[in-house]
Amino acid sequence: MNEIDKLAWLHLNDKQLLVARSKGKENYYIPGGKREPDESDHVALVREIKEELSVDLLLNTIKYMGTFTAQADSKPTDTLVKLTCYVAEFTGTLQAAAEIEELRWVRYEDKACCSLVTQIVMDWLKAEGLI
Repeated sequence: MNEIDKLAWLHLNDKQLLVARSKGKENYYIPGGKREPDESDHVALVREIKEELSVDLLLNTIKYMGTFTAQADSKPTDTLVKLTCYVAEFTGTLQAAAEIEELRWVRYEDKACCSLVTQIVMDWLKAEGLI
């Protein structure tokens, strides 16, 4: 079994989740990415979110929310994605950057447009009363 290990920033507003769509992709994903060698989760998440969304996460506000696993999109059936999710406050203005083509707020009812692991996270957020 192969595993893609990723970090994700859960940004919630008015019972909606911020998701991003990369250029050339159909599904929406929770913003984030992979660690570089020797990077902590927090440092990697701050770097990835700055690259993708042009905002600065406030390091001292980052809080672990949960880890979720699902079949990875567009990958062989033995490839899973593990998403370690955090919330954090930020400064700056959200805007798509790097490989991100579009940002979108989604409600629970809209989850079909998202990747499988994002849908699983949204199920958990719904159960927690957050969306």
